[in-house]
Amino acid sequence: MSHYKVLKTEEEYNTALDRTIHIFHSAPGTPDFDELELLLLLVRDYEERHVLIPALDPIEVIKLKMEEKGLKAKDLEPIIGSKGHVSLVLSGKREVTLKMAKALRVFLGIPADIFLPKTY
Repeated sequence: MSHYKVLKTEEEYNTALDRTIHIFHSAPGTPDFDELELLLLLVRDYEERHVLIPALDPIEVIKLKMEEKGLKAKDLEPIIGSKGHVSLVLSGKREVTLKMAKALRVFLGIPADIFLPKTY
């Protein structure tokens, strides 16, 4: 097993990622598997510090889920309220309340953290 250290450059990250892919299917209990476990920790650490994942817009997620399920705005009226309220929410002119978020999570299968503001 090579000597590893915290990944600090993109080049080190790419090298570690290449090696990770190369030994990804190693059997548990082998030296390659031990190396893989360490590399996965180092790669995850680097990604958490350097790779920004853009925040998802909750309204866009709602619209995508509606499209996936073949739903129309009127299908959200029991959850959000009147036709006007649904329109305001889908246009981004009205905030999604906690009660709406809970109901949309169940109805559309959207993870609850989509509705929480991102803090970095």
